[in-house]
Amino acid sequence: MANREDAALLVQLAQWGSAMGIEEAQHAVWADTFDPETASVDDVLVSRILNWGETIGTLTKNGLLDTDLVLDWLWVSGLWARVGPAATKLRDKLGVPELYENFEALAARQN
Repeated sequence: MANREDAALLVQLAQWGSAMGIEEAQHAVWADTFDPETASVDDVLVSRILNWGETIGTLTKNGLLDTDLVLDWLWVSGLWARVGPAATKLRDKLGVPELYENFEALAARQN
């Protein structure tokens, strides 16, 4: 069950996201012209969402932030659907299946 500490951390994550330009990144990946299949981590906006999502996923995985609160706040599965293919390509390229695994796992919990 979420508590005030979870709420405070969620607000801090929102502030961090704002400072890093997460709104710009979300606008880019929601655009009709964005193609998830050709997306790349070389695109700073895609990378920004992946890093933000992985941080949130890591916090929830380790019980430091209430998962239900996050999933009520963000459409994590929708974001992963847009940038996940870029993460998968990087995993395959580097041979590191753990890359962005916490973001992906959090998204799967929302489906």
